[in-house]
Amino acid sequence: MRIADLYIRVSTDEQADKGYSQRDQEERLTKYCEINNIEVRKVVFEDHSAKTFKRPAWTKLLGELRKRRGQSDLILFTKWDRFSRNAGDAYQMISTLRNLGVEPQAVEQPLDLSIPENKMMLAFYLAAPEVENDRRALNVFHGMRRAKKEGRWMGTAPIGYANKVSETGKKYIAPRETTGKIMKWVFEELAREQFNTEQVWKMAKSKGLKCSKNAFWLAIRNPLYCGKIFIPKYKDEESYFVTGQHEPLITETLFYKVQDVLDGRKKVQRTKILVDDNLPLRGFLICPQCGRLLSGSASKGRTKYYHYYHCTGGCDFRHSAIDLNEKIVDKIGEYVRPIPKLKLYKEAILNRYNEKTKAQKGDIQQIKLQLQEENKRLSKARELLLCGDIEAEDYRIMKSEIETRITRLEAKLTGSINDSENVEPLWDKAISSISNLDSLYENGSITQKRKIIGSVFPEKLTFDGIQFRTTRINEALEYILLIDNKIGGKKNGTNSSILNLSRNVNLKGLEPLTS
Repeated sequence: MRIADLYIRVSTDEQADKGYSQRDQEERLTKYCEINNIEVRKVVFEDHSAKTFKRPAWTKLLGELRKRRGQSDLILFTKWDRFSRNAGDAYQMISTLRNLGVEPQAVEQPLDLSIPENKMMLAFYLAAPEVENDRRALNVFHGMRRAKKEGRWMGTAPIGYANKVSETGKKYIAPRETTGKIMKWVFEELAREQFNTEQVWKMAKSKGLKCSKNAFWLAIRNPLYCGKIFIPKYKDEESYFVTGQHEPLITETLFYKVQDVLDGRKKVQRTKILVDDNLPLRGFLICPQCGRLLSGSASKGRTKYYHYYHCTGGCDFRHSAIDLNEKIVDKIGEYVRPIPKLKLYKEAILNRYNEKTKAQKGDIQQIKLQLQEENKRLSKARELLLCGDIEAEDYRIMKSEIETRITRLEAKLTGSINDSENVEPLWDKAISSISNLDSLYENGSITQKRKIIGSVFPEKLTFDGIQFRTTRINEALEYILLIDNKIGGKKNGTNSSILNLSRNVNLKGLEPLTS
């Protein structure tokens, strides 16, 4: 009497679409064994796809057959598509089983493989399900690509978005209330360049964002957040972007600014620091003796730890962290002004700002000219292709590079137009911050303190033993001090030089404090 193992396989989609049943297969296989006087050694149930043989139940069965040969003569299944849906893998597995002394057989599609002509039927039985799989996969691929071209996001919603279904049954993605705001904050924070990417990720996690570092990195590279969906290259069709149907979290200008930061196009050194509540100035101080960056650490006393800022260059400079932390509050307090005065500064700066922004139209015109030049290059490349002067592959490369530059220029143009809009609301926020800047610093978290220091003092600080010195302060504060000096120097009349200020008023460093 021959001994057989019954192999019963069904995947979830097959059972739903075609009504395959494990019980039905088992019944037919068992009945076949009874009629043909075959002893059943074991029944193996599988619920994985037959595209490959990397299936848990099959791997375990094959391991048993290899471990003890001769315990089974047959592996029975209902049809060959239960065995495999890949002809190449199936032939290799048949050869492996035969070397183990086991014959695979489909009871509803029986073939005597010792007869050469039957191998043609085997090829048909194995190829038919593979063709069906490939056709189904191709239909799904083209359907998803068509949906992407229409601006729909396919698959699981990215971080900050949620998958939803409309009343009509149409699927779409929409921003989540909490994580959506966090992701928007992430892009804004990366654009500020106060912290490196890993630190922003850790801060986002503390705000409630749940994702791995790798998922976070992929997210901040995804143009979906600015309303664009990427269509990858396929055959002769080049890759490109389409406008998505979903609501964007950020502007294109902000997205490309962050990409420039991540790509290193903006050569700005960002200090990598370990945040310590007792050392908010670490990474901002320069050693007065050797000019190197000061670090900070704690020394253990009898009853507690004492924190110090000290040099990393080998010199002996060392100063109490408590003393410097108190002095920086006094230093920040020097820039605090009452709200009535700040409103006067606001009027003066806004008047001059509005005059100066007229020059920005020239910048916008320059970007438009660059766009025209890029479009001319694209037209010229197309003419060269039509004349046969360049190959199609060269044209595709040129077209891809030019379209990338056009996309960035268009985003820059949009940002320039937006930047020229009314800045009065920004000043209102800045006034609220400047009027109590020292209190915001004292009562803020370590992250908020470092943001204030970085905003007020864009360059490093040097402590000479008595006071702090720096080569530059925030432009907005600098202009306020300039107006103060001019007003104090000449009480009668108005000096037009008071208002001869640059239009590049840096308000963004102060804005987050009121958010």
